[in-house]
Amino acid sequence: MKAIILAGGKGTRLRPLTHTGAKQLVPVANKPILWYGIEDLVEAGITDIGIIISPETGKEVQAKTGNGDRFGAHISYILQEDPAGLAHAVKIAQPFLQDSAFVMYLGDNLVQSGLTSFLNDFKARQLDALTLLCPVPNPTAFGVACVDDQGRVLKLVEKPKVPPSNLALVGIYLFDRVIHEAIANIQPSARGELEITDAIQYLVDQKSKVEARQIQGWWLDTGKKDDLLEANRVILDTCLTADNRGDVDEASQLIGRVNIGAGSQIKNCTIRGPVAIGENCYLENCFIGPYSSVASQSTLINVDLEHSVLLEGAKIVDIHQRIVDSLVGQRARITEAPQRPKAVRLMIGDDSQVELV
Repeated sequence: MKAIILAGGKGTRLRPLTHTGAKQLVPVANKPILWYGIEDLVEAGITDIGIIISPETGKEVQAKTGNGDRFGAHISYILQEDPAGLAHAVKIAQPFLQDSAFVMYLGDNLVQSGLTSFLNDFKARQLDALTLLCPVPNPTAFGVACVDDQGRVLKLVEKPKVPPSNLALVGIYLFDRVIHEAIANIQPSARGELEITDAIQYLVDQKSKVEARQIQGWWLDTGKKDDLLEANRVILDTCLTADNRGDVDEASQLIGRVNIGAGSQIKNCTIRGPVAIGENCYLENCFIGPYSSVASQSTLINVDLEHSVLLEGAKIVDIHQRIVDSLVGQRARITEAPQRPKAVRLMIGDDSQVELV
């Protein structure tokens, strides 16, 4: 069994961050989103993984993620020149996949359920395709499945105006090799892409064995700022463990689950968890509230921060009003002039500099 993870695309919903970086590398609880998917696959016993990358961000994905050694996997990189659809990504990955059954995993998704039970079910029932589903309150925003009582997929519709169900396609699929034949027999959609939903529908129409299973627990799509902040909140809430490997002075107070990386210095700060602080950070005279992640190499001085994500190397100095619900890019700089607003909400791209006046 092999796997492909889709880590291409333009990430338009997370701009300006994704003008300069891959959306799959934006951290949740100080770990790139992409890595959660890799870890899920390895935990399920799949270690031969191909990552689909784009020309714009592929080198960054490759440099950050490496050859797979850190995960106990072997990672190959497959260039998709144009974002021509999920089924197109499978098509260009065929030389890597060959005749193997495989998992297709969208690299900006996070799921609480492990993959092992679904993988075992797929193999035991000798299915041609297995899609994972999650009930959602707004099915018009997703690909939606109509399923019978035995779990057989009857129909798939991409972002329907009148949804046949509230069961959204999670973005994790298990396929046998017959999916390649299906992709060869579909045409681009109205938006000019080869849709994986059309390929699965082709299998359904051909009476192939196509089934679906609902995941247990949460599913998080991290495509937009608020979604990413919610993913950060959920991961910190459910997965973070307290661990202090930094230097915390006696004037500071750590409350609840706080994880501080090696080399970080905390001076005269109150940190109320769950909070993750990376390595080699410097924090002085700060209050860091719940559901905040501060990536490595960041500096915060005289800052009140809550429910926010700071990427690597961010620097915030002398901000005397609370920063909330914010996403701050790599190496961004935020400082304040004398006049003070009551609060700020920010989404700042990499290498930006903001002065509040």
